[in-house]
Amino acid sequence: MNDQLPHEKGFHVSWDQIHRDSRALAWRLDGKGPENGSWRAVVAITRGGMAPAMIVSRELDIRTVDTISVKSYDHQSRSEAKVLKHPDAEMMGDGEGILIVDDLVDSGKTLELVRKLYPKAHFATVYAKPSGEPMVDTFVTGVSQDTWIFFPWDMALQYVEPYRGKD
Repeated sequence: MNDQLPHEKGFHVSWDQIHRDSRALAWRLDGKGPENGSWRAVVAITRGGMAPAMIVSRELDIRTVDTISVKSYDHQSRSEAKVLKHPDAEMMGDGEGILIVDDLVDSGKTLELVRKLYPKAHFATVYAKPSGEPMVDTFVTGVSQDTWIFFPWDMALQYVEPYRGKD
């Protein structure tokens, strides 16, 4: 029986780490686009994909950036994925030449929904869990399914009691 809370098997990501890992994602994607190696646009899956998408678009000099807003979590509880805001339809087409970026693929439900809308897009995430890996084309770091990733935009600095004692 696993009595651990989500934060007890946590992977804490700093702003520096997400920046380094997002740059590594850009390097993996460089020259891989269908239009002479380039991409037409970057679409961030909001909200978690916004920081990585900004870094990838900067590194690859992609000036057209849009968002798709998908809600699939209520705090730390997974719910059915639904699109709240679509990117520009004319730009998107079937997704050909579009790079869709998110911070993490967990179960794969968010990417599954977006992939149905844009089947020819390239899906890239910074982190991937095993259940979601089949839905992503490119990622940087794999983490176990039972690991909770704490992103810097979800955290605040505060005092923590020492592990042993109070002296």
